[in-house]
Amino acid sequence: MTTSPYAVNVATIVNRPGTMRELELDVTVPERIGEGMIYFDRGAVLEIDLRLETLMDGILATADVSGTLTGNCSRCLQDLSQSWSGTVTELYSYEPEESVEYVIKQDLLDLEGPIRDAVVLELPFQPLCEPGCLGLDPDTGEKLTEPLPEPEESTDPRWDKLRDLLEEGEDRG
Repeated sequence: MTTSPYAVNVATIVNRPGTMRELELDVTVPERIGEGMIYFDRGAVLEIDLRLETLMDGILATADVSGTLTGNCSRCLQDLSQSWSGTVTELYSYEPEESVEYVIKQDLLDLEGPIRDAVVLELPFQPLCEPGCLGLDPDTGEKLTEPLPEPEESTDPRWDKLRDLLEEGEDRG
């Protein structure tokens, strides 16, 4: 049987209410987490500080998760990497129940689902390489270092006659 790299063996604390165990894990991400412009790529390392607390009906897992996201700036497409950290708290039940999403199976507690959910929900929709990134110049495709000048207002030449009439009226009045 293949186990997930996120799986934690809890055989020593199962059905022992009041027991607490703390672990530090380094998990190599087996497949990409996130589908947007920034994500945890395959092979990235997640550092997990895990606290397991045994209750009457299950185990409460609280994990502080951190790692480095990779991707591209949404304005200039420059490669970027950003550190990310979040907290996951989930109850794992001993028995499958309708109200509990995660169950302890064969003395293993799998953290993948809650970690994936936490990461995906907190990923920035439009990541930036720097807060003031101006994007790319539409003419040259180079990264902008200063804002483009405001474009001059151009009017439809069909309105020129009306503009001339309005200007004549202002000169008379």
